[in-house]
Amino acid sequence: MSEVIAAISTPLVSSGIGVIRISGENSFAVADAVFRSASGKKIAEISGYQALYGRIFDKNGEVDEVVALKFTAPHSFTGENVVEFSCHGSVYILKRALAALLQSGARLAKAGEFTRRAFENGKMDLSAAESVMQLIGAESSLEHAAAISGREGVLYRRIGEIRDRLVTLAGHLSAWVDFPDEDVPEVDENELLDGLQFAKNELSRLLSDFENGRILREGIDTVIVGKPNVGKSTFMNLLCGSERSIVTDVAGTTRDIVEESVTVGGVKLRLSDTAGLHDTDDKVEKIGVNMARSRIETASLILAVFDGSCPLDEDDLALISSLDGKKAVAIINKCDLESQINTNLVAENIPFVVSVSAKTGDGADKIGKAVAERVGADSIDPSAGILTTERQRDCVLRAENAVTEGEAALTAGLTFDAVGVMLDEAIAALCELSGERVSETIVDEVFSSFCVGK
Repeated sequence: MSEVIAAISTPLVSSGIGVIRISGENSFAVADAVFRSASGKKIAEISGYQALYGRIFDKNGEVDEVVALKFTAPHSFTGENVVEFSCHGSVYILKRALAALLQSGARLAKAGEFTRRAFENGKMDLSAAESVMQLIGAESSLEHAAAISGREGVLYRRIGEIRDRLVTLAGHLSAWVDFPDEDVPEVDENELLDGLQFAKNELSRLLSDFENGRILREGIDTVIVGKPNVGKSTFMNLLCGSERSIVTDVAGTTRDIVEESVTVGGVKLRLSDTAGLHDTDDKVEKIGVNMARSRIETASLILAVFDGSCPLDEDDLALISSLDGKKAVAIINKCDLESQINTNLVAENIPFVVSVSAKTGDGADKIGKAVAERVGADSIDPSAGILTTERQRDCVLRAENAVTEGEAALTAGLTFDAVGVMLDEAIAALCELSGERVSETIVDEVFSSFCVGK
């Protein structure tokens, strides 16, 4: 019999509504010990997926008016009997209501324990469980789509197709080796090689998708650069939707690096506004300029801002030259003014060019498309099932290495036993990814990063 666990599932901040979740075989009895419905009915008496309005009480009296929602096993998130209480979102009320449940027989849930029980009760595979945390932390449309895909088991099915192909090969190979006197079809080396190459190609594609998908998980280190007074700070504020950087007509206003995270084109950008790039004798400003130049060397994406109302000068040309071989998007600012810039020269060196007015917002809708194309986000299909954690990547990498070694053993003319060992290693790694064969230590590690109440 599983213990009844309880936790506050919403953030501990004052809000309109807060939710307390309890799960376990005796959840209904524990809930009824503190809950009195307005109708007089008990939670244990009503059918699943119904709600009751009432109040929670502890030993000191009424705590709050609540709505109790009942889920019956196995058709619940955890696969167990579950009750969720929706209370007023006062931190005091939520803590007091939780304490009443703990005094009535529940224990405080550990981090990620609700999702862990869902995994252990067969409601989801381990990769889908990891996607739950990805979903909670999603900050962009692409990241959200990838998390939904993982939660729905798309990655599990993609891995399953590879695993099943390998299992079929391994089973045939094992039967033919272990029972030579039986009527087992002879192993076709070409068929075996085709299967290994299929698995290798699919695993390599997954690893490639992981690297592409890194921008969904971590965002892109992005720097805004340009000479003074081209409108970098105004452009920064346009992307942020707020006055994040100081804007004045005085050149060199930005001397330090201003940082913010924004979502552009469905991609999370870790954005930095920098000092204007030019030669200066001001010691403080010079430090900021040197920091900006250093960021150009380390950033994954550069948004180079030019003043479209002025011809290109030496500072602009120096910036263009410094961006050779780097991922950059040229922002031709001040499109609301008469154009004086040589846009063709900019485009010859920086193929991705967007004309905007950071002041009025004109052209802002084009920035996302240019950014997505430049970083390759437009080619990512988050619904295809991609690897989202280093644990998943490690499993696939081990499987790919095993398949590669199996292919090498086969082409080198080694015995089928050697190939079979490599097949078994690859299958074990893929089963570890899905959680079908996984140690308690790895499961503990996966759920240790979850929040309490999920």
